Formats: sequence, C-alpha cells, structure tokens
Amino acid sequence: MSRFALAISCLLFVSTIVRATNVSYCDNNEEYQVKVHGVDISPYPIARGEPATFSISANAGNVISRGKLVIEVSFFGWHIHSETHDLCDETKCPVAIGDFLVAHSQVLPGYTPPGTYSLTMKMLDGHKKELTCIKFSFKIGLGSSSSSSVADI
Repeated sequence: MSRFALAISCLLFVSTIVRATNVSYCDNNEEYQVKVHGVDISPYPIARGEPATFSISANAGNVISRGKLVIEVSFFGWHIHSETHDLCDETKCPVAIGDFLVAHSQVLPGYTPPGTYSLTMKMLDGHKKELTCIKFSFKIGLGSSSSSSVADI
C-alpha cells in the first residue's frame, strides 16, 4: 500500500471516531461573554462502557478566574441526568481573554440505552453569572467500540 493510500485510510478512520456536532445557544438573543466555536466528541458515536471526551472550543471576552459547568442531559425529552463540574478542573485557570478549550471525559455505564441524547451546558463564573449556555445532541451506539482507538491501527 502506498504512503498516500495509507494516509487516506488513516484519515478516514480517524474521521469516524471524532465528530464536530452542531451547537446552538440556549437563547439566541443573549449576548454571552463566552462564545462557543464548536464541540468535538470522541469517539462518535459514543460507546457504552468506554471513555468519551467532549471538547468545547470557545472564546472568552473577559478573564475567568473560577466558575462551574452545569450539565443537563435529556433522552426523548425527559431529563435524565445532571452534573456540575469546577471549570478549573476542565481547563486551565485563570482563563485568559481569547480562545480556550474545555475538555471533559467520562465513561458512560454499560447499561446506558443507545440513542440520541440532548445536552445543555451552562458556564457560570465565580459569582454564578451565566457566561454561556449551549445545547447540542449526541448519539450513544449499541455496543462498546473496541476498534475505535487510533492506537489500534
């Protein structure tokens, strides 16, 4: 196999395990201090019982010294899960003015039903002021994805 063909094969393989998802703001009329550029989910679809990483690229209009991420998950319109994380556990603090990345990884239980889920994430500053609020959908696949690691190539 030529190097070019190998490179294309690797690119196609990697593109199936990372997905940039469509993101919308909770309130399109709100002027949020943090602008979200996008969300990457890896692997995609998410495999039950395997680590999944959500990477959120954003831009801060002001320095953020501390804060919280409040996450709400729904399945078929029903609220099923809530969690709160310290912002500084998910990114380097203080967050400087400009571009930054928030990354969160976790393993979903093996009994998680497959399907499409909706996630809403609010970023709050240290005074509980809402800096941004986004929503997006993601899919959880039928089984574990033992072949989804780039290290398996």
